[in-house]
Amino acid sequence: MSEPLPDLIKEVLETSNDNITPSDVAIQSDSSELALLLESLPIDERIALWQTIPLAKKLDVLIDMRSDPREVLIKATESSQWDALFCDINAEDLLELADSLPQELIGQALDAMDKVQTGYFNQANEYPDEQVGHWVNHEFLILPINAKVRDANRLIRRNVPMHCDTIFLVNRFGHFSDAVAVASLHSQPEHIPLADLTIEDLPVIDATTSCHEAAFEVQNSGFAALPVVDENSKLVGRLDILAASELVREYYERQLMASAGMDEDEDLFSPVRKSAQSRAVWLGINLITAFLASAFIGIFEATIQQVVALAVLMPIVASMGGIAGSQTLTLIIRGLALNQITPANLGALLRKELKVGGLNGLIWALVIGCIAMFWFSDSMLGVVIAIAICLNIIAAAFAGVFVPVILDKLKIDPALSGSVILTTVTDIVGFVVFLGLGTLLLL
Repeated sequence: MSEPLPDLIKEVLETSNDNITPSDVAIQSDSSELALLLESLPIDERIALWQTIPLAKKLDVLIDMRSDPREVLIKATESSQWDALFCDINAEDLLELADSLPQELIGQALDAMDKVQTGYFNQANEYPDEQVGHWVNHEFLILPINAKVRDANRLIRRNVPMHCDTIFLVNRFGHFSDAVAVASLHSQPEHIPLADLTIEDLPVIDATTSCHEAAFEVQNSGFAALPVVDENSKLVGRLDILAASELVREYYERQLMASAGMDEDEDLFSPVRKSAQSRAVWLGINLITAFLASAFIGIFEATIQQVVALAVLMPIVASMGGIAGSQTLTLIIRGLALNQITPANLGALLRKELKVGGLNGLIWALVIGCIAMFWFSDSMLGVVIAIAICLNIIAAAFAGVFVPVILDKLKIDPALSGSVILTTVTDIVGFVVFLGLGTLLLL
């Protein structure tokens, strides 16, 4: 950024103590910087800065913002400005904004676009937004299958889009046939058919492929972009490395936010009622699992009353299992996201995690057992918690592998619910083993 974001936030919020006014910030910053800055400001200050941004920048700023904070600015924009904002809009821009715009503004934007861009927008909406066909780029180099090197050189001289290292070849029906690397054209005689220079085994993406899977394929392909085709092999567009990187970033951000039951588009300064409502469901689910764990504790109420030390040490057992399980869970979720985990290697992965859990379990069981023994002057209590810690960490490793795998098979996002299920499992196993051994060995 032209200036660090924390400094910009401070300068905007404390305009009486600085030398930069919001209008200076709006002029000097590019659209991505302004988008991040606007998302970081409380609502009133956000709208005030928005009013100072030049009209020519506003559309790009909206496109770069998340949907929730963007909606605030859309509502604050005067209706008379939208014609000017939409004068250069294309299908990809409108697709980015569509979730935030009211229907009448979408219609106004479509009226401002030409037939080609309108066609691209309608084609994209044939696919849901979680499929790559919704987000393809239509700027690519394309020639008929019978074209020659001279045709390719002529095409390249006119224009080469960003992140474009191949020319797509199609038949007369628009079906993708092959691709030619731009680099392979150098020093080739102009009469050579492009069909003689095609790339072997170029990956082709189906338009119904999920966005993150398509993005990973582009990143791993070694090419700057890959063709995207429909069910009839008709060329729909392309996915380039820049768009793929953005999709991967959004995917991991969504995974991170989903692990807390939140939406990656949530506004930092969204209304209190809206934020509370969106988080209440997750808190309710967590409450149910907490009651379930408490119910198992209640089974050993008499034991806890007689051996109070068990109540003091119970959080340690639950915490150690939860942390150990979350480490395995995170590793497995990443492996699932990268398609690295299959039935063929799942058994080996489980054995490895169980060995790790067993080793860590033994080490920390000894440490915690000795501490508990000296703390309460009770060697048998040390033995009880040592066994419980060891078994719970092993159980956590087992659950950390199988919980996300099973959820993935059930088409449930493991990042969304995996941690809650895992914590419930480790709490129940830890409490039952610890209190059960306490009942058997201490009473």
